[in-house]
Formats: sequence, structure tokens, C-alpha cells
Amino acid sequence: MNDDNTTNQIHGWLIGNFPLAKKRNVGVDESLLETGIIDSLGTLEVVLYLEEEFGVVVTDDEMVADHFESVRSIATFVDSKSRAASA
Repeated sequence: MNDDNTTNQIHGWLIGNFPLAKKRNVGVDESLLETGIIDSLGTLEVVLYLEEEFGVVVTDDEMVADHFESVRSIATFVDSKSRAASA
């Protein structure tokens, strides 16, 4: 489960930084990887954004497709990292 604010914030950033996401008007549950909206370099851009914006640290072991499949999966990942850090 994730916070809608996190989902909306990530969605807005993605639309503003990935032209294909804007062109396709990507939904929060749409596959970012299968549609080619983000690739391996795009994933690195997303990670940098998440680390700067949300203060989470993404380890190499966490760089898996499941965490970056959709806007919602990214938000769920961020929220779980944030909860773990505050526990």
C-alpha cells in the first residue's frame, strides 16, 4: 500500500522528465518498462530523483524491475523504505 501523495508526486515528476510518459499520458499502473517509457538509464534517473526528493537510499540489491514497473510500484517501494527508516 502507498500514500496517494507519493504516487502523485512521482507521477508528476515522471511526466515532466520523460517525454514519452507525457506523450502517452502514462497511468499510475501502466508498465514503465514494457512500454519503454524508462530503460536502464531512466531507472538510474528515477533512483537519483527518489534519493534526492524522498531521502531514501536505494541499494544495488533493490534495483529490480518489480520496484520500477509502474508509478504505483515505485511509490510503494519509496513508502516502504521511508517506513523502515523511521521505525
